[in-house]
Amino acid sequence: MIRASLIVAAALAACTPAGDVTGAAPVATGAPDSARYEGIETRLLDNDLVAFHVKMRGARGAEDVSTYAECAAAQYTLIRGFGFARHLRTKTAEVSGLWQADAIYTISAAIPAGLRTIDAEVTVENCKINGIPTV
Repeated sequence: MIRASLIVAAALAACTPAGDVTGAAPVATGAPDSARYEGIETRLLDNDLVAFHVKMRGARGAEDVSTYAECAAAQYTLIRGFGFARHLRTKTAEVSGLWQADAIYTISAAIPAGLRTIDAEVTVENCKINGIPTV
């Protein structure tokens, strides 16, 4: 019963207005059926500033590869012992069916200021539910 409540809460968290702490893409979105996740590269730029470069095939568009980068950022945030991340920017490109995203996030123990913050635990759970790999 508690687990079901957490899943519902995670799904609702993904639907909050801009400016609120959110999780990954809504549970209903899911990973594309033909998705092949081809790797995550992580670069620590500073103590709380991290770059992620991800690659995938079978994406429906830039949003899918951006979500993959967000899943990587959320898991990395937890690995480093933090609970929250703030999205700074993501650049996406597609060449011959290979989608790539280069994303930068800050990570922190407390909810950071900004409009595009994520709760790492909620996001990682959503990624698992949606079948999107993390770090």
